[in-house]
Amino acid sequence: MEIAPPPDATRPPSSLLELYLGFLSIGARSFGGVLPWAHRVMVEERRWIAPADFAEVLALCQFLPGPNIGNASIVLGKRWFGVTGSVVAFLGLMALPFIWVMALGVLYLEWASHPVVRAVVTGVGATGAGLFIGTALKLGRAIVNRPAALVLVAVCFLSVGVGRMSMLVVLPVSAAIGIFFARRGWL
Repeated sequence: MEIAPPPDATRPPSSLLELYLGFLSIGARSFGGVLPWAHRVMVEERRWIAPADFAEVLALCQFLPGPNIGNASIVLGKRWFGVTGSVVAFLGLMALPFIWVMALGVLYLEWASHPVVRAVVTGVGATGAGLFIGTALKLGRAIVNRPAALVLVAVCFLSVGVGRMSMLVVLPVSAAIGIFFARRGWL
């Protein structure tokens, strides 16, 4: 008799097609920001990855140059299917947005000064900010029981968001502090 996996168990994609379609669905719905949809699809809907693992991959990808979820598609694609998986995941993520941005760019050039178009662009920006804040709260659940992690988050936010310090300074310093905290078992 086989024992069924727990309902909250993760199950990575089983094929390159599933990987492509998953990242295609993320890219297709990512108006206003990719991160909320990436979390929803990979963690909540498809259960490819655990919330804590998603947060760790995202942390790595934020440190790397380039778009965070673009980097995550490459990292996770490689984890599951090697270099081919990296290419497939990245192309899935970028295929529809590339087409839409080109088409919308052409339309925007013609209609940018119209008040309705400006209102829509403002509304999309506000929606993107709301999605980002909601996802930040979801990611925070993975560290809420780790006071050292919360201190590190607060210091980084205050340094960059309030103090306007350069990310080129804050990232390496926070990485060193994170390593120090991790070696002490605080993270």
